[in-house]
Amino acid sequence: MIDPRRFDTVLSKIIKSEPGIKKVILVDRTGLTIAHVSKFSYVSVDVDGIGAIASAVFMASAEQGLNLTIGGLDIVTSEFDTGKIFASTCGRGILTIISDADVNIGMIRLLMRKANEELSSILDEFLAGKPTRAIGGVASATPEVRTSLEKDELEAALRELEKF
Repeated sequence: MIDPRRFDTVLSKIIKSEPGIKKVILVDRTGLTIAHVSKFSYVSVDVDGIGAIASAVFMASAEQGLNLTIGGLDIVTSEFDTGKIFASTCGRGILTIISDADVNIGMIRLLMRKANEELSSILDEFLAGKPTRAIGGVASATPEVRTSLEKDELEAALRELEKF
């Protein structure tokens, strides 16, 4: 079993590397939060909701690119009056960075590329572990289901987005 603190270590490096970064969230492609770090813990934010929406937006944008045959998606950037949200593929996950409006976009892109390399292998190892469930007090390995994951992940992410 992988130590979840490995995710925190990488996410902490990201948040410390640029002063304008406020939050870093790692979610799977269905929008479930795997790990997150924040500079300002006193600011109440629904991290799970933000991660789910970021995943849904990223997956929907990626699908647009595929349908238009313009290639794979690198980064989705949402710019607001007082901040920015960046989402990027990270192996089998989505890395989301929330920042101030004046953050150095080139630095964010570089950080996301570097993190992709590091987090992808950790995430693959994490998601490869077979979950267990208790049956009558005895742990039992659940069977691994392999289907059209990307389509299923996109549909699940879009359902999560529709809730908001």
